Amino acid sequence: MRVGFDCAPLTHPHSLGVARVTTELLAALERRGVLTVVRLTPPKRAALGAWRARELPVRVARERLVGLHAFTSGYAWRGPGARVSTVHELPWRHGVQENAGWRHRLWASLGVARATRVVVPSLHVARDLARSPFVAQKKLCVVPWGVEARFAPESPAGEVDERVLARYRLGEEPFVLAPGATRAKKNLPALLHGLAERRRRQQDPLRLVVTGAETPALRAALGLASKLGLARWVTTLDEVAEEDLPALYRLARAVPVLSFSEGFGLPVLEALACGTPVVVPHASAQAEVAGPAGLVVASESPGEVAAALERALRERAALRALGLARARELTWDAAAERLEALWSALA
Repeated sequence: MRVGFDCAPLTHPHSLGVARVTTELLAALERRGVLTVVRLTPPKRAALGAWRARELPVRVARERLVGLHAFTSGYAWRGPGARVSTVHELPWRHGVQENAGWRHRLWASLGVARATRVVVPSLHVARDLARSPFVAQKKLCVVPWGVEARFAPESPAGEVDERVLARYRLGEEPFVLAPGATRAKKNLPALLHGLAERRRRQQDPLRLVVTGAETPALRAALGLASKLGLARWVTTLDEVAEEDLPALYRLARAVPVLSFSEGFGLPVLEALACGTPVVVPHASAQAEVAGPAGLVVASESPGEVAAALERALRERAALRALGLARARELTWDAAAERLEALWSALA
């Protein structure tokens, strides 16, 4: 069965998460060989709308493809064959303005109404989409994402995780890691208030390591940290090499992902695969991904956040076992298998 896959996230600007999902799913599908993957890649300077409207329908007909699979909500409307789109998140449903422009809203309503099937990474997103009057629930297919093998509980043979401490000048103080938390949607203030509550309770201090480029949200959070007396305990890392991420996860005492909105939350799964406890908000995609391994909190409650961080320190061994078991359930091969079943049903 020959299926065309829109590879635009690999050549044109998209979020790191969408690019990673595209890369890993294509690799898993090609490795498994159940579907014949036909990569449809736009020229680097191509306007995606025009390329999808004009070129993709021609390719589908010429190469006799069963249909087109898009890793984003936007896809080629015209032409023969089935159409599968992917909706990663509906942030506006949760009061988040990032990635909530009219184009995204339009594709997540009228676009999914016209698609043959719609892939979502979590039940959380499926529930958000089901609230739309344009979406038939029978079209939705939940396909949880996976985690790469490099995110593992032990460092590779011959390597020592602690080398990254020197590389990023972190010292040997215990720390919690907030990956990519410089964006407003990541809700960094909730974590800062939790750390301040720990200090009020006279618990041992934890350093907060935040990764990501400088943003207005980060500057505001650093101002809050100063007001809370935490300035000396906050370290920001503008850029972290991809190969250093697993070591940072393993060295962290906990990974809080308290975002207002996530469609899945890859850092949650990456941390669990590295054996590190995660702190996640209740009724969120992050909590769904973490399953029984997650320390679930009301993120607006500093007391709950502080208590969860203390549990992460106190119950690390038990949480590590739960996290590793959960990570083994969510693999890219398992995600690819669901896509294979989806396309088999369509064919």
